[in-house]
Parts: sequence; structure tokens; C-alpha cells
Amino acid sequence: MNILVCIKQVPYVRDVRLDPETHTLVRDGVESIINPFDMYAIEEGLRLKESCGGKVTVMSMGPPQVEEALRDALSLGVDDAVLLSDRAFAGADTLATSYTLAMGAKKIGNFDLILCGKQTVDGDTGQVGPGLAVRLDIPFVAYVRKISSVADGKMRVERIMDDGYEVVDTDLPALLTLVKEINEPRVPSLKNKMRAKKQSITVWNAADIGADTRKLGLAGSATQVTGVFKPERESKLEWLEGSVEEQTDALVEHLRALKVIG
Repeated sequence: MNILVCIKQVPYVRDVRLDPETHTLVRDGVESIINPFDMYAIEEGLRLKESCGGKVTVMSMGPPQVEEALRDALSLGVDDAVLLSDRAFAGADTLATSYTLAMGAKKIGNFDLILCGKQTVDGDTGQVGPGLAVRLDIPFVAYVRKISSVADGKMRVERIMDDGYEVVDTDLPALLTLVKEINEPRVPSLKNKMRAKKQSITVWNAADIGADTRKLGLAGSATQVTGVFKPERESKLEWLEGSVEEQTDALVEHLRALKVIG
């Protein structure tokens, strides 16, 4: 089974800052990591490889620094890594991103399954995985918590619903977006860490994947972020004194004044 895992390099959550002038995320000098939800996709790809055979390839779109994230994936046991990097890709929304990844996937070719995290912690839309499946014209299942079986070109999975879970059968090739309940990501071995440092990473630009530049980056984006702001929060502390009964009565009056209770 040939498995393609799409990952994204994102800022470490505790270091996320906004530029007060441009209202965009500050990435310079900020630690970057593999999107946490994508770690579950990598792990599940490796588990499928171990049980079914085949290989696991990771692919990401971004600037040259994304190579660090790809090497982190290689250190976990992934076989190959592909970086889609071109200035033309900059500023892409989910529409343009899914197009770029689809062109990369087509160039890689011969995949049986594509795995993605359910969403990224920076964009938080959950749109790229399904959008990629549509671009490739393959079935997809979102919010998968378990892969039950793989046989004869078909796969059975469980997807999380609001009131439980749903069992879904799908033909392969297919695309799945995974939730954190599906597994526990492994830690890299020393052997794989050494291999990851030396292994070459394939880098493709827009021309290499045969992309239409009108569908890339800002030019190919149907949406643009015109402003981002941090909501201002006000807090007020007030001590309640007296007996427990008096404090309770005072609290109830406060909640009624705020119309929290009737």
C-alpha cells in the first residue's frame, strides 16, 4: 500500500504572535513544528505500512524552512519526503493550497491512500483535506477515529459523530482526515534520526508539478485575510464577604444583574 501523508509546518502554539502593523502571524524567530493533528496521520500511515506493507511518503507546501518538518517526519520512519516550494505559492488560501497539493499528489502518483490531520492549529478550517479529495476526484471520510480493515481495494473506517460514531466503507484510493483518538504518535528512533539527517528531500516548484500559476497563491485564492485582531478582554475582581449564605445571596444577585440567571 502506497500512503501519502500531507503535513504542514505551523508556529508552536505558545509562541503565536500577531504583527501589529500587518496583522499577520509572526514567523521569524518563532519555533515551528509539525501541525499536531498531522502527527496522528503520520503515525497511522506508519501503522498501515507495518500491517499491509508498502511505503509512506510525506508532502508539504511552504518555504525552504519546511524541510525541517519533513526531516522530523523522516525520523519517525517515513520513507520519502516531498516539498512543494515556490514564491508563487505564497499567500494561498485553502482553495489554492488544495490545488497545489493536488498537483503534487498527481506528480507523485500511484497512491492508494492519502492521510491528513483533521485541521491545522493556525488556519483551523479543516478544509484542505476534503478540498484535496475533490481536486483528485477520490472519496474522502472526515474525522476518522479508527481504520477497521483494509482488503481487496476497500477500507472500513469509523468516523466520529456528535452522538457516537459511524461505520463507513470506501473504495481505494481515498482520502481520510484523522482525529487524535485514532492513535498515539511514536517517538523517533536514533537510527531513523540519523537516516533523516542524510536523506535527500525532493523539492518541486510550480513548473515541476505542471501547475497553472493563475490558481496558485494569492492569484488563485478566492478569499483573503484583510485584518486580524486580538480581542480585548476586561476582567474585574470583586470579593464577596460575610457568611456562606450571605456570599451565596450576593453571588446570585450579581448573576441576575448580568442576566446569567433569571
